[in-house]
Amino acid sequence: MTDTHFRTDAQVDLPALARHADGCRCMLHARRRLGGALLGAGVLAVTTGLPAAAAEPECKRSGFAKLTGADQIEQGAGQQYRQMLQQANGQQALAPKDHPQVKRLRYIANRIIPLTYDCNPRAKEWRWEVNLIGSKELNAFCMPGGKIAFYLGILDRLKLDDDEVAVIMGHEVAHALLEHARERMGKTMATRGAIELGAALFGLGNVGRGVADMGGQLLTLRFSRDDESEADALGLILSAQAGYRPEAGASLWRKMLAASKGAPPQWLSTHPSGETRIHEIEARYPRVMPMYEAAAKPDQRFGPPNA
Repeated sequence: MTDTHFRTDAQVDLPALARHADGCRCMLHARRRLGGALLGAGVLAVTTGLPAAAAEPECKRSGFAKLTGADQIEQGAGQQYRQMLQQANGQQALAPKDHPQVKRLRYIANRIIPLTYDCNPRAKEWRWEVNLIGSKELNAFCMPGGKIAFYLGILDRLKLDDDEVAVIMGHEVAHALLEHARERMGKTMATRGAIELGAALFGLGNVGRGVADMGGQLLTLRFSRDDESEADALGLILSAQAGYRPEAGASLWRKMLAASKGAPPQWLSTHPSGETRIHEIEARYPRVMPMYEAAAKPDQRFGPPNA
């Protein structure tokens, strides 16, 4: 069975809760429209015997997340995810669960997911799902509630090995564990409210609302960079504890950097630049290498599409 048996030209709207931040232009989250077929769907049954990891300092979540309800966001994400699947199915863009890359992604996910429970207790109740999207774009995401999707392009064009796939998956799962979507909503509520209150007190009127819009965007930009660094740190721990090489973090982002010619400078981006990210990841090796060395290693290995 080859990838050419599946449509890769479906137009599937991206769920709003799959976006990390408005205006994101990094390669991994550059074009959040699903311009391809979704390959394989279904609730993931976690069968691995890996133990849950003890909560790490990297699991600490922002207090801003408490300003919005987790249940509401997770339910909304589930609704949006199902709508995405239905839209793909309507275009005959769903592949069977025995697709080689679906098997690959679900195997890696089965090693990572049990490690999430102590990091965020809600994760044990999530109905985890893993899907593969037949698009040439370099992208992947994990929505609130454990709804994971990978683009075929990121596996195929970058010829990722399993360790690099695990780094991406760990990073995306970390966003969900740290409830960054919920945090971003809370921050937006707080920053806009504070700025508009100040504008009202000083009688700035419409000018004040304009300042609120600009200030909210700048604050969200900074928060998004922080979110990405947090997800890199926790994601590397998850993939290392699942038995995947931490060095894959640097090799992954070198491939990303080579593929991201023309990306905006770091200060205009919502994410750290590729070089900065590589240096930060390499600086974390002393912390995560002992975790990797102590971890049970995968008993199966897979290759990229058509390998």
